[in-house]
Amino acid sequence: MNMATINDQITDEIRKEARRLLKTGEVAALIGYAAGSLPMTVKPLVVRCLEDCERLVWNTFCVLNLATYLPEVLSSVETPYDPRDPRPEEPQAKVAILATGCWSRNIVIQIQEKRVDRERVVVIGVGSRGMVSRAKVKALFPEKDILTVDEGDHELVVHGADFTETINRWAVVRDNCQTCAHPDPVLVDIRIGEPVSERKNPHPFQQVELLEQRSSEERWAWFTAEFSTCIRCYACRNVCPLCYCPTCFVDDARPQWLGKSLDAVDTGLFHVLRAFHCAGRCTDCGACESVCPMGINMRMLTKKLNKDVRDLYGIEAGMEPEAPLPLTTFPLASVEFIVADLAPLPAAARIVQPSSEGDESCKHG
Repeated sequence: MNMATINDQITDEIRKEARRLLKTGEVAALIGYAAGSLPMTVKPLVVRCLEDCERLVWNTFCVLNLATYLPEVLSSVETPYDPRDPRPEEPQAKVAILATGCWSRNIVIQIQEKRVDRERVVVIGVGSRGMVSRAKVKALFPEKDILTVDEGDHELVVHGADFTETINRWAVVRDNCQTCAHPDPVLVDIRIGEPVSERKNPHPFQQVELLEQRSSEERWAWFTAEFSTCIRCYACRNVCPLCYCPTCFVDDARPQWLGKSLDAVDTGLFHVLRAFHCAGRCTDCGACESVCPMGINMRMLTKKLNKDVRDLYGIEAGMEPEAPLPLTTFPLASVEFIVADLAPLPAAARIVQPSSEGDESCKHG
């Protein structure tokens, strides 16, 4: 008889907690995972009844960021009301959600950006041992069909029609998980499993730093080659919890920011603008790369911006729920860098500070 793995135990705890939360009415829904239809896949699952709790799973292939679905599920359980009327005074229903380190940080950002109400979210925290890259596993078995994968605590047993092979689990863990310094959730209401200590990674931005050391021509060659295979399916945008504009700049016709063709300029601009939209907000969850059908390393763009925000502001996205977003505020002392290189203003436009006599009005010289 096989002993239960760590993830088997976590699955059992999640199901038990889901049944309790729904049975007591503490939450109206829970966002988790169900088994996928293909090997090494799972799919998001919104549980609203006790019977569906048994469908919940937790395994090493839970790579999609569940925070993406949180605002919509919260909206679906609200008491209906006419938008022209005041919001109902009675407390709105709550939603529970599974969250590892990076997903919990995205929930923090959603709270900071007023996308969700903290009082309506029950965060079920699960420490991440690193999620496995399906692409890495498949790359080890070229031209072979993988039928099933059995997961142990430290290894994967891969089965095909004519082979069975055991591989080291950490060797195929996703790149973002291997460089993650905060695998444990920063926001927790209910703890599942044991906490996971911070990984001591001396070079979290090593790939970015290596690219920065290249010449501008070499960096441009890397960029054009990496994004040349993009088919503009927008899976990266659709799966990202940060991309929630009612009208994406890609779809805006007035003004039209860029075309929808596969032209290199249009494609490159789409990825650059989307990356800058995530600046100071990206938690490096890796969902964009996980769903990309072309295997594009688009994390390099957001990883570079994460590094710049850390160096300029000393901030990592989603670590402090009460902290302001770095690109939406700045201290008054920072004004100097904005005007430092400007030529002196003409005397007629110069603003004189209030006098020591207490004159509160601003005088133009």
